[in-house]
Amino acid sequence: MTPSADLLASLGPPGPLADRLRPASFAGIVGQDHLVGAEGTLTGMIARGTLPSLILWGPPGVGKTTIARLLAAAAGRHFVQISAVFSGVADLKKLFEEARARKQTGQGTLLFVDEIHRFNRAQQDGFLPVVEDGTVLLIGATTENPSFALNGALLSRCQVLVLRRLDEAALDQLLQRVETEAGRTLPLDPAARQTLLAMADGDGRYLLNMAEQLLALPAGEADLTPQTLSDLLAKRAALYDKDREEHYNLISALHKSLRGSDIDAALYWFARMLEGGEDPRYIARRMTRFAAEDIGMADPQALPQAIAAWETYERLGSPEGELALAQALVYLATAPKSNAVYVALGEARRAAKKFGSHMPPAHILNAPTSLMRDLGYGGGYEYDHDAPDAFSGRNYFPDSMTRLNFYRPVERGFERDIAKRLAWWSKLRAERESSDPKS
Repeated sequence: MTPSADLLASLGPPGPLADRLRPASFAGIVGQDHLVGAEGTLTGMIARGTLPSLILWGPPGVGKTTIARLLAAAAGRHFVQISAVFSGVADLKKLFEEARARKQTGQGTLLFVDEIHRFNRAQQDGFLPVVEDGTVLLIGATTENPSFALNGALLSRCQVLVLRRLDEAALDQLLQRVETEAGRTLPLDPAARQTLLAMADGDGRYLLNMAEQLLALPAGEADLTPQTLSDLLAKRAALYDKDREEHYNLISALHKSLRGSDIDAALYWFARMLEGGEDPRYIARRMTRFAAEDIGMADPQALPQAIAAWETYERLGSPEGELALAQALVYLATAPKSNAVYVALGEARRAAKKFGSHMPPAHILNAPTSLMRDLGYGGGYEYDHDAPDAFSGRNYFPDSMTRLNFYRPVERGFERDIAKRLAWWSKLRAERESSDPKS
């Protein structure tokens, strides 16, 4: 049966609100002036007619797809969009063949690949020849750090542009557009409006989807308060929440559970992230960081364990490779903890900034020329392997600086043994400095 005109009218304009409000020009994009403003990077590229293949890196809902569509129009190229989640090698081959056919007729192709980080290494390599010969202008979108998620060879052929999380002012601009489109204001009191902006958490698409739910409420009812707004959108927010939780709340919970040596809680948060659709590579990166930051030299095997699990996942993929990550997770949670290296590096960097460009002591400078030897370079150097206990006790700080102590190992794990070595060397150094004026 054909729907009546009244019924169609009651359903409102076709298509989601986020799609209806998609900007038709760069001027309509909010929050990305560093790219599309008057002095923006993309604005300059378009003006010069030198648009390269690009990787658009940024959080969800900040305009990556919209920018790609507008770039295709500005460059006069046929726009093709695919998602790495739903595409495979056969799909890519077909797209490349179609792009070659267009190229022969004088029409270029802009290929927009959403979530390009989801393609494996081999699939990413497949883009290299068509990008290099100009068959396609590639615009890839990713929420993951391209340095980790993309092949170096592909990155070298693309320029990475960073899109920013939408701030409150940009999000409020979107709400004003919603109200202009609807011809009425959203049923929110001022505090609830601020709550809605906070719930969006920098994601414009999420904000528009929530606003669309509010526009569907019956007209004439009292404005929502923060509490009634939260109650109304609780279910809706939960559907979107997992995308943010996995990048913020859940990864923080996992890291702190590992730091607290709570293996069962760490496994729980790990499982929550996998079930929420997180890329296991993201977890592997955080585990590797944890091994260096929170375990360090208390167990020097923690870092190789994390790297080995990461490499195993790269070889096996999901779900088999996830077991290797779980094994490393157990190792990290049960390892002795120390942040002594992390603290030492921070103190050393602060000292490097504070004390400036002191010269190394002359005895540890190389002297490849006679002039340098005449100036004392390398003079008095003692080869530690020839000294008693393979320790000369000489000073390796600049002569113009007093010795500083950055690294202070804890009395846990392997660092307990390191502390004993350092104490022994300190004792030998003091003895040899007191008996050797060259020191």
